Amino acid sequence: MRIRSFLTAICVASAAVSPSFAADEKMAESEKAKVDIVDTAVAAGDFTTLVALVQAAGLVETLKGEGPYTVFAPTDAAFEKVPAETKEYLMKPENKDALQAVLTYHVLAGNTKSGDIAGKTLDVETVSGVTLAIDATDGVKVGDATVVVADVHATNGVIHAIDTVLIPPQGDE
Repeated sequence: MRIRSFLTAICVASAAVSPSFAADEKMAESEKAKVDIVDTAVAAGDFTTLVALVQAAGLVETLKGEGPYTVFAPTDAAFEKVPAETKEYLMKPENKDALQAVLTYHVLAGNTKSGDIAGKTLDVETVSGVTLAIDATDGVKVGDATVVVADVHATNGVIHAIDTVLIPPQGDE
């Protein structure tokens, strides 16, 4: 139950993308495509919390791998309202499984660009094996999150910045 309350607290986090990411978004397409998903997120500057959690979860090598992957990446602003104790809890080695479950719920196998889903509603399977609802009929909603910057290309996939941390449904729901 403690994990559930911590993960529920993450769900309330949301905010807008900061100006530093907007500047990175303007990089030439060829420059963005020269680095993998992790390095693209690092270079953007608005995903430092996400990158730290990916490192703690031991998922860096996976997201630097061949892919392709589609990552719905919560910005640092999305993590700002998450209680510090929740982030600390998820960073503890003994809670690595819970952290991996949260992070892999943000990732799809394949390279899904915004144009591929425009005007559609669909349920997709995340790499965690849990289904995630996407509604791209009026903007793009992914679960409870809104895509605030779409189609940030990397050598092994694409990143879509989102304004809310996604929480996978619990087993007893």
